[in-house]
Amino acid sequence: MARPGLLELVDRARSERRRLVAPLLGFPGVEMAGSNIKLAQQNFGEHYRAVKILADRFAPDLIFPLMDLSVEANAIGRTTVFPREDSATVVREPFHVGDIDRMQDIRIAFDSRILCLVETLKMMSIGLPSAILKGAYVVGPYTLAGLIMGADEAAMATLTDKDGLHRLCGFAAEKVREYGRLLISAGAEVIAILEPTAVMLGPSQFREFSAEYVQDLARRFRRSGVASIYHVCGHTMHLVEAMAASGVAGLSLDSPEMGVDLRLAAKRVPPETILIGNISPTAVMLHGTPERVRAEVEALLAGLEGVDRFVLSTGCDMPQETPPANIDAFMRAGRDHRP
Repeated sequence: MARPGLLELVDRARSERRRLVAPLLGFPGVEMAGSNIKLAQQNFGEHYRAVKILADRFAPDLIFPLMDLSVEANAIGRTTVFPREDSATVVREPFHVGDIDRMQDIRIAFDSRILCLVETLKMMSIGLPSAILKGAYVVGPYTLAGLIMGADEAAMATLTDKDGLHRLCGFAAEKVREYGRLLISAGAEVIAILEPTAVMLGPSQFREFSAEYVQDLARRFRRSGVASIYHVCGHTMHLVEAMAASGVAGLSLDSPEMGVDLRLAAKRVPPETILIGNISPTAVMLHGTPERVRAEVEALLAGLEGVDRFVLSTGCDMPQETPPANIDAFMRAGRDHRP
């Protein structure tokens, strides 16, 4: 019998008068493991150890490895910096459309960091409880295009060089598909598509340069039985309709401090779309107390009583210094709630 996917588990939880609870963990596990981000991003044993500590301590319904926007860009040869205690970053460097021809032949399946993430997923699939859905991240095609040519240049190209930008986004989507296939083969049951750079676009540009490519990715992943989540950081209230229209299973939205109102978003998207969020990872989870965390979670859940498809989460990945007591409070408040 096939294992229930994200959509089935969300509906089952609702029928049992509860919500799925899945904060975007990752970096706190590095802290709890006594490791560092650079090591975890390059050593799949360390990465898995951090994830397993989180799974054992908090038992979320869905867990991801560390959020990392640099993996695909690094795999095609863009210069990447690996700080010891921070996420890897892609260095801005010259780009010409002709570079696509050279990058086209790079097989990212042979990249060491790609393989590190794939091995991490394999270990998660084997070593974590079956009750926990295993998620993976890929970067969105527009964000990857922005990492390759520069975010400002990509935004300008939506107006001045649409054909060139479409060529680059198409190339980026091809590499993301290749990576996604590897992750699914490794055991990923949910894939979150990270498109933070697209938040600066207007709705029509967002549809053209992000959502249309994400729609194709989501369709391909769905054929493999894997649900897709569209994650865009920042103020996305002007984009939620376009995000939902891409056909993904869920939307992962940022916190109220960034201008996101989940209750209003629920009115703007089809009822079958899963909303995911949106407790602040910094103002609440990092800097708050357990009492404040519980109060914020209870208020969010009470405000979404009429929304059938909802997963309690954070607006983005939590900082590694997030107190474990705050994560405990988040999990307890979510588990105790009865819609």
